[in-house]
Amino acid sequence: MTKMNVPYYKGMMEIDIPEKNLLGVLESKANKYRISKTQEEIVEEALDNPIGSNSLEEIVKGKNTLTLITSDHTRPVPSKVTLPILLRRIRGANPNIDITILIATGFHRPTTRDEMIEKFGVEIVENEKIINHVSTDDSMMVNLGKLPSGGDLIINKIATQADVLISEGFIESHFFAGFSGGRKSVLPGVASAKTIMANHCGEFIASPNARTGVLMNNPIHKDMVYAAKKSNLSFILNVVIDSEKKVIHAVAGDSEKAHLKGCEFVMDLAKVEKNPSDIVVVTNGGYPLDQNMYQAVKGMTAAEANCKENGVIIMIASCADGHGGQSFYDNIVNSKSPRELLDRISKVKRNETVPDQWEFQILARILDKFTVIIVTDMWESKYIESMHMNHAKTFDEALKKAFKIKGEDASITVIPDGVSVIVR
Repeated sequence: MTKMNVPYYKGMMEIDIPEKNLLGVLESKANKYRISKTQEEIVEEALDNPIGSNSLEEIVKGKNTLTLITSDHTRPVPSKVTLPILLRRIRGANPNIDITILIATGFHRPTTRDEMIEKFGVEIVENEKIINHVSTDDSMMVNLGKLPSGGDLIINKIATQADVLISEGFIESHFFAGFSGGRKSVLPGVASAKTIMANHCGEFIASPNARTGVLMNNPIHKDMVYAAKKSNLSFILNVVIDSEKKVIHAVAGDSEKAHLKGCEFVMDLAKVEKNPSDIVVVTNGGYPLDQNMYQAVKGMTAAEANCKENGVIIMIASCADGHGGQSFYDNIVNSKSPRELLDRISKVKRNETVPDQWEFQILARILDKFTVIIVTDMWESKYIESMHMNHAKTFDEALKKAFKIKGEDASITVIPDGVSVIVR
């Protein structure tokens, strides 16, 4: 047996794979990337050397108001490292500037105070003005016109009405936007639900260019870049993190140019060569991304890219927070089959996209080709099975089920962190 430890919720899960079955392990080079600098030094160096823009200090001089977009509780952005540095440098250049921290929830639920404290630290939560973006609250929004795709560009006015708009985030591969970070702070981060729906429509999600690691001709990315420019996102700080959620690289500066440099770095680390197998074992990188089924779909797409058709995907994800989206859950549960759901989505017009459609569309695409077994001891079987998936409380139980489907000689590939790799 080959023993491995893979991320599971806030810890690790030990799994045993028979050596005769193990075809390979696909891992990002980020896990072995070593740098002698501290996280703080990496961030400071990026801010000292902005890409394609003036320095942050020059940008904020003489301005009265600033909105700083940051990520919500579902993203492992190390804000305890980055935010204090950003705030110190901003106030060092402009002590009287009025700063609002806007949490980019996208279409997610608001971040709770406890989650803010865990993410930002007590001092920032108690002393800074922090506001949750609520995509369904029309009173928070302003219409900035049309996206290239034709959808309405409606953005949180707290972002658009400030003298300066900046954002912090992190860059990793993204299952339909190509990469996270950069322009995603605006769309979907602080966009109206209406705008998010149009951008995440079935037509765009079905595009072969709306895939992990792809920016060229990606219709979703194109809209996002336009939204960031139209909102005057003038400066970004984006970091790259390893499996321990530690900063190993950072870029700062122009929202498009700096982001592209960060994406190049991530591609170099994350790209792995596929080795198609009968069974693929994958995780969502542990907490916070494995806390619900909605997010777990992301890791499944890495397995999808490496699994033989009619193969088995074993997804290890706590789903401690349940399904993660009522519309997501209801649409999967109320469909007769994944194929029936896909056929129905194909007939939905762009401006009639429903909440979470993109997520259940991608999950349906996976379930239409593969058997998925969810490994968790933190969510009930009845919910998982109602979503056209199998459930196992332990990895051993899941592996037995997979062998029963594909045979005792089935080949196995392990992807310890599905959201950290780009399978090519």
